[in-house]
Amino acid sequence: MNEIEVLDIARDGMMVMLLVAAPMLLTGLVVGLGISIFQTLTHIQEMTLTFIPKILAVFTALVIFLPWMLSELTEFMQRIMDKIVALG
Repeated sequence: MNEIEVLDIARDGMMVMLLVAAPMLLTGLVVGLGISIFQTLTHIQEMTLTFIPKILAVFTALVIFLPWMLSELTEFMQRIMDKIVALG
């Protein structure tokens, strides 16, 4: 295994990591931004107001996107295993 293959595996791993984490991160970002705008418009400055909606939204996104995330991780692992078998 040379340097190019190692860099290819690392790049592929980082891309899969970003793809798998993106749905929850974007959901938390959108919900947090919406709640911040709501707090600004209504002058409610409660610090704990953002936690429950964010937790529920991220959990819902996890339930919705979990099959897709598992398939992405499975495909990545299959690619890694194919490379390992090809070396042997």
